[in-house]
Amino acid sequence: MNDSDTPVSRWSDLDRPPLNASALRRGLIRSGGLWTSLDVVPATGSTNTDLAARAAAGLAEGAVLVAEEQTAGRGRLDRRWTAPARSGLFFSVLLRPGPEVPVRHYGWLPLLTGVAVATGLARAAGVDTALKWPNDLLVTVGGEECKAGGILAERAGDGAVVVGIGLNVSLRESELPVPTAGSLALANAVSLDRDTLLRGVLRSLERWYGQWREAGGDPALSRVQEAYAAGCATLGRPVRAELPGERELVGEAVAIDSEGRLVVRTGDGERHAVGAGDIVHLRAAG
Repeated sequence: MNDSDTPVSRWSDLDRPPLNASALRRGLIRSGGLWTSLDVVPATGSTNTDLAARAAAGLAEGAVLVAEEQTAGRGRLDRRWTAPARSGLFFSVLLRPGPEVPVRHYGWLPLLTGVAVATGLARAAGVDTALKWPNDLLVTVGGEECKAGGILAERAGDGAVVVGIGLNVSLRESELPVPTAGSLALANAVSLDRDTLLRGVLRSLERWYGQWREAGGDPALSRVQEAYAAGCATLGRPVRAELPGERELVGEAVAIDSEGRLVVRTGDGERHAVGAGDIVHLRAAG
């Protein structure tokens, strides 16, 4: 039998074992807790797309869908997110904040998720994960900031939001999609056990989401705004905001406002609140 005839096994890369779905369910699903179901699939196009379809059919809040491989994962602006099978964590969660949280606060969900992921990884992986506004997860590799993950939140019908998270765990340098990407392995994480990492991230997300919902979605009262600002690598540095309509804004990122927007102070001293757009971190002059 030649190599091309060898069936692909989920154990084909012993450095990348499959997730243990039953153990994850035992560790995460409990009476009164946020997480109500957890499914692991070998591969799918996009966990966000799949979970949004289930949400439309009435799936309960707290559903978690994990894929060992995503073939059509999406980031902001429909950018592709691809990685080798079992090399990362690719999952989505279904949240239904309820009437106690005004819809105007839903924009905080991707920022809240960033705080939760960074907090969870600090404990489970021993890695300092910085947040690039609005939805990137950064690690330090060789003294440089590298993107190791991203977050995508999408409305999924009346009152439902699907939040997708993609995180590079064991990607080797030769497997990186672009030179500016990174992984927990390249950032010298103390653990690359994906079961441990997923439990840590989901438990952290449960805490932060519960705190935010109990505060009626108020970012200050729930301390989400404070925590995000503290972990945001974008603040205090020069940036270029690439805005819709081929416009751009250059200045210093000085704050995250109450609506989750990035406040950029331009050279004339004016402050501009950026609600959507790509942010490029610039090097300080001199």
